[in-house]
Amino acid sequence: MEGPDGSGKSTQIALLREYLEKTGYDVIITREPGGTRISEDIRETILNPEFREMSPVTEMMLYASARSQLVAEVIGPAIDSGKAVISDRFVDSSLVYQGMARGLGVDTVFEINKVAIGDYMPDVTFLLDLPAEIGISRKKDQKELDRMELESLEFHKKVAQGFRDMASRFPERIKTIDATLPIEEICGIIKSRVKELLDA
Repeated sequence: MEGPDGSGKSTQIALLREYLEKTGYDVIITREPGGTRISEDIRETILNPEFREMSPVTEMMLYASARSQLVAEVIGPAIDSGKAVISDRFVDSSLVYQGMARGLGVDTVFEINKVAIGDYMPDVTFLLDLPAEIGISRKKDQKELDRMELESLEFHKKVAQGFRDMASRFPERIKTIDATLPIEEICGIIKSRVKELLDA
């Protein structure tokens, strides 16, 4: 599940989990960065609002490191044992945030992450597409914003557009959904696409 901050990923992940469990799957939910003891420690560093001086390359490497540990410890074993994995962000986020919005280049970021993820790419990625202004306004209700959420509106606009560009690059894998639609309608679109994959 991908999308700008505030796009409603957590809500849709919970609803998809419920649907998959009803179909008989054991479901694992992961979040990025995080999901393991090591990855959660890396998360604290990446998102610490006091570290505003962090370079884009350092940021890219830290995300890839957290992801590598998550794949090795959680995602890989879960998939290999036949479980379904729903990930709150994965490699597309790095391609967009660091590759596009930070300007490091999609190819550069993907080369680094190929080492981190190995053969574990999502079967389907749902992009909850939301204008940056709406996402930021939704996040303002939070008590504290992390280092990424504190970025400028211009940065968040680059992220939103970056996700759209990524969906254009990989239309077979990435399903774009208007995140301003009602929650039930978004859930219906997601369940329909997942059912297609399961039936196949």
